[in-house]
Parts: sequence; C-alpha cells; structure tokens
Amino acid sequence: MCRHLAYLGPPVPLSRLLFDPPHGLAHQSWAPRDMRGGGTINADGFGLGWFPVPVVYRSARPLWSDPALPSLAATTSSGAVLAAVRSATVGMPVTESAAAPFHDGPWLFSHNGRVDGWPDSVAGVAAELPVRDLITLDAPTDSALLWALVRARLRTGASLADALSPVVSLVAAAAPGSRLNLLLTDGRSIAATVHGHALSVLSTADSVLVASEPLDDDPGWRPVPECSLLVADASAVHISEGVFS
Repeated sequence: MCRHLAYLGPPVPLSRLLFDPPHGLAHQSWAPRDMRGGGTINADGFGLGWFPVPVVYRSARPLWSDPALPSLAATTSSGAVLAAVRSATVGMPVTESAAAPFHDGPWLFSHNGRVDGWPDSVAGVAAELPVRDLITLDAPTDSALLWALVRARLRTGASLADALSPVVSLVAAAAPGSRLNLLLTDGRSIAATVHGHALSVLSTADSVLVASEPLDDDPGWRPVPECSLLVADASAVHISEGVFS
C-alpha cells in the first residue's frame, strides 16, 4: 500500500511535512503505523508535487535514500503540496513513472490502496477510456488507470469531488474488496476518498492537512470515517459520510 498527504495553507518548507514532524512522511516510509491489506514499509518510490506551477519530483527509490531530498525540502516552500510514498502491490513495476503524484495540468493525484483482481476485474471500466488514454498510461498499474479515469472526468469540467466519487463507485462495484483511498488537488482545493484505508485531517483557521496517518500528536487530528468523501480548502473542511457502500 502507500502513504500520502496533501496540504493547503500559508507557505511552509516541504521539510515540515516530510522530515520535521515525529511521524512525517519520511518516518511513515519506513515505520508506518496503520498499513492495511499487506505491506510493512513504503520503499518502492516516492513523489512530491507543489504549487503554483505545479512542480513534480519523483523517484523509484525509497524516500530515505535520496541524498538531495533533505536540502531540497528544507529550502523549498509552498502553500499547496501533495506527497506520497509507495509500497508496490505484488506484480506491479517499481519505476519512477509508477510513483505518485500523477500530474496533468493543474492537477496532482495519488492512490493509496489496490484494485483487487487487477487487471481483469476492471477491464470493463477501462473500456470507457479512449484508446489513446489506455496506451499512454503513466505506468501499467492500477493507480495509473485510476488516474486516467479521474483525469477524463476532470477534462470534462467535473469538480475534484465529482471526478473522484464515481470512479470509486465504479471500481468498487467491478472489483469488490479493492482499497480506494484517492487524493486529488488543484492547488486551491483538496478532495479525498476513504475506502479501505485510514485517513486523518488536521485543520486550522487558515490551513488544512490531510494524511494517511497523523504526522504528530496534535490533538486536533481527527479520523475521516470509512466510506467518506472529504472536500477542503485552506479555510474549511466538509466530510460527506456513507458516500460509498
């Protein structure tokens, strides 16, 4: 599985999300506390995306093994960030292109989970995509297909939430038992689904941080219920419960 996070608020150094907290994303890469459905560490790649451009930095190696990352993270600040560390599902390739965040235009996307029965279970769902999208997937993985399905909806003008929600419903119906925690941002808002994995949120008057696991012991962290859809910006968080059965 994977760990991911998204932040919106006043600009902060990337190290504030990765390295500085006692359970930041770097710590979660080798000592996660709440892995479900397999996997013990997240060593199969990592990625960061930050705005306003956005810029994406990805690698197929473990986050802790990148000698340049600590200095990059300490000297780069942003008010909108999405980052992830990867634990590849058995049989999936370990390549840079398979690491989140996936990126197109203003959007950054991550998937924490797996599609059960891949690829046969979702062949019918994939058939809704244009052939060009299928043969140009970022990687031959379930996460890349989910991104293509979400991106197709975004390109029609769907909101972040309306791009994520039907994809989770379609894939969950086609591949029962799948774990489909999706995370999406355009640098102004965040949308996230909770379907099979944990997710927590920490909000203040001018910031929001969504993460697979709390980064510290701040009592303001709260779990997002299973089968929920979260939509947030830097000033407000809205959680719709029971969206996915």
